[in-house]
Amino acid sequence: MTASASAAAKPAKAARRPYAARVPADVRRAQLHDAALRIIVRDGYDAISIDAIAREAGVTRPVVYGVFEDLRDLLGTLLDRQQERALAQLAEALPPEPDLSDPDQLVADTARRMIETVRADPMTWQPILLAASSMPEQARSRIDADRENFLTQVTGLIELGLALRGGPVLDAEVAAHAILAILEHFGRLLLTDPDRFETERLVATIAGVLTALR
Repeated sequence: MTASASAAAKPAKAARRPYAARVPADVRRAQLHDAALRIIVRDGYDAISIDAIAREAGVTRPVVYGVFEDLRDLLGTLLDRQQERALAQLAEALPPEPDLSDPDQLVADTARRMIETVRADPMTWQPILLAASSMPEQARSRIDADRENFLTQVTGLIELGLALRGGPVLDAEVAAHAILAILEHFGRLLLTDPDRFETERLVATIAGVLTALR
């Protein structure tokens, strides 16, 4: 047998998968969380699996299982991280020492900060504001609870502001729901058509609505 024939007879070696370099556990955890979040934003929760996350991150299944026990563990800790980020951003949107003597300006300023937050970090807010019907109950219940907490804070601020200003007579809880509904809708507009809806255009609309409610 000639050398060329011998070489041809040998089975071809399977292409080796790219080697995932060893990285610190916290870095790998963040990498896999980011990969899972990209899949959720792009393809929805139905597309999430250990295999899909491994492919997205460019690693093998054993690498994923070396950091997380299973898919539930990975998604649970991802929800923890995203909830912490969203709550921190909401806290920053509410001024630490608000001027309660002018509730309208307070709401407008808070709206501006929230709009700019969504514009700056769409990956955090898209799963919240554009929640898919396939969202797991674990995630939906967290979002609902955080929404209620934020509503409670906004309601309290409106009540205090109206009391200090001496009116008008207004149901603060209903007003808080209305304001949040507007902000959530504006957030969805920012995520789906950011170039069309500028921050000042949205804030001016909120200011106009507040003026009409006086």
